[in-house]
Amino acid sequence: MCRLYAMHANEPTRVECGLVKAQNALMAQSRSDREGLMHGHGWGVADYPKGPPVVERKTWAAFHGEHFAKAAARVYARTAVAHVRRATVGPPSLENTHPFDHGRWIFAHNGTLPNFDDIRFRMLEAMDPLHRSEIRGQTDSEHVFRYLLSLYLRDPGPGLLASVRQGLDQIIAWCAEVDPSRRVGLNIVLTDGERLVGSRLNRSLYQLRRDHLHTCALCGQTHVKHEASESYCAIEVASEPLTHDETWTEIPNGIVYEVTEDFQLEMHPLSVFDPQLK
Repeated sequence: MCRLYAMHANEPTRVECGLVKAQNALMAQSRSDREGLMHGHGWGVADYPKGPPVVERKTWAAFHGEHFAKAAARVYARTAVAHVRRATVGPPSLENTHPFDHGRWIFAHNGTLPNFDDIRFRMLEAMDPLHRSEIRGQTDSEHVFRYLLSLYLRDPGPGLLASVRQGLDQIIAWCAEVDPSRRVGLNIVLTDGERLVGSRLNRSLYQLRRDHLHTCALCGQTHVKHEASESYCAIEVASEPLTHDETWTEIPNGIVYEVTEDFQLEMHPLSVFDPQLK
């Protein structure tokens, strides 16, 4: 179990309110989510201010001290990803803390692969040797990241979303072969700063779309510090709705999604999703 957040916009945008100040900000969820669970085993914030991503990770709870709040306050970018961790596979450590990164790629995961010791070897065998050698931690999440990148970089022709869908379908099938009664948790976010794709499988996930600049009820500002060069559009995705005064829409279970050029979520079902296990 973890909690994640992603934002993708056509103009550089501040995310401090959603991560720190909102009624159900990610920092508040690290102390206690809607189920009363604490996500205190580390946090990370990643964004693309100028070119390559900037990633900051710590092994303590986001609600401890000022570090998470300061990291959130510096973000002003078109794409950002944040994560608070509740460790299930792999102990709390910097190597096991999300988001994971490789070049321009950023990845975060909310969920768990059951029987990961059995699934791990199958993913390693299917990975590109480069990505296999660069795994630093013990999490199922980092292995999923490296496996999906291997699929896409080996054959980018079908597109990023198709590669992610193929990879997740295969992971779900492997898990079912080992124990079909165990539920797989695979909410992911994968981005290179220009494209953002993800999935929802058996964990909560919501979206909020903006099609104009709005004045934030928390800070009284628009979150865009400059004169917007075009009509503002943005998508926010989060494990739980962050604000109480806005309409967050639940994303259907068992899907992969991609943020389109007009900042809609294009969704496709996972091929092997079994609604009986949702």
